[in-house]
Amino acid sequence: MTSGPLEPTADFVILGAGVMGASIAFHLARRRAGRIVVVDKGDVAGGASGRSSALVRMHYSHPIEVDLAVKSLEIFRGWRDYVGRPGDFRQTGFVRIVPEGEIDKLEKNVAMQRAHGVDASVVTRKELSEIVPDWNVDDVPEAAWEPGSGYGDGAGVAGDFLERAREMGVVYRSQTRVAGFRVEGGRVRGVATDRGDCAAPVVVAATGPWSRPLFASVGFDLPVDGEYHQVAILRNPPGLREPAPACIDGITETYFRSEVGGLTLVGDFWGKRGADPDDFPQAASSESLASLIERVTDRVPALADAGIRRGVTGVYDLSPDWRPLIGEIPGVSGLYVAAGFSGMGFKISPAVGLAVSELLLDGRASTVDIRELEPGRFAKGKLIKADYEYGDEEPSAYT
Repeated sequence: MTSGPLEPTADFVILGAGVMGASIAFHLARRRAGRIVVVDKGDVAGGASGRSSALVRMHYSHPIEVDLAVKSLEIFRGWRDYVGRPGDFRQTGFVRIVPEGEIDKLEKNVAMQRAHGVDASVVTRKELSEIVPDWNVDDVPEAAWEPGSGYGDGAGVAGDFLERAREMGVVYRSQTRVAGFRVEGGRVRGVATDRGDCAAPVVVAATGPWSRPLFASVGFDLPVDGEYHQVAILRNPPGLREPAPACIDGITETYFRSEVGGLTLVGDFWGKRGADPDDFPQAASSESLASLIERVTDRVPALADAGIRRGVTGVYDLSPDWRPLIGEIPGVSGLYVAAGFSGMGFKISPAVGLAVSELLLDGRASTVDIRELEPGRFAKGKLIKADYEYGDEEPSAYT
């Protein structure tokens, strides 16, 4: 069973059963770390993970992000052997488009990515038109191209990780609300919930936009805020080639990818700040969807004849520098966070779970060095800034 009284003790308590919490639980169980309990106020992938656009791409401007994405792609590709499930990764390729004034940054970022093991290249307008003949690329002198990237399924990844973790002995309690952390003498002692308390020396909160109030209860202001986003699912018109590569387009300020069943998913770069993850519109507005479709048709003209299948809404967890907060909370030994993913969480979740398991069990992540992402960096004035960030690299770029 997944609900019921909470276990009174554990070695590790993980809050949140989305892609992050499930990945952390899986990787701890894979190391036979001890008694692991996963708690979620709803059900697996019931938050942002189940609403994720689930792009898989390596194109980032900061090396840590690239390293996490590269390791995650390796895991996505080997999902059957690594997790023991068929997996949902679909390789369609990925294109990154930026305004002409940022081509120099794109070239430098692709060079950095290649140095970190990414199969990426800069392609000319002519080459891009051969890759995506249905697109209008007259305003694109060059673009970044990743043939091995694509997209996946957020709910599927979270479900696979958690299901396999439970087979290895992890206990999962759904429909269980956390009231707060138990802290004594400067260290965490467990959690209090509406189904009882669980004593544990290590607690990891992978709670996305629900994180800030949790940590406020122990005197730490975790700078993670919600942002509301809307996505259009379009029914492809006859003749549109599919599947097409996924794309992040800094000119039209949209991202889009194919979806199984003759569909195309289209999302916006921008959203409304201050969103409440427990109280946001469950239906996308017709005005927002119309704006999305108008802009994406500048890039894919055939989509002007697409029908709207449905809209999807959700809330991101944003950090001040638009990069994750991963690590131990200052002043509370044994209390960790993995949140603030600012729209990039799905595609790096396998590597984040692995890195967090290494941090908890070995004292340091070795697969990818994540020390720069420590959650106390903002109080120290250490916001992360990449050398060649694009103008559209806002936390609201839901990719």
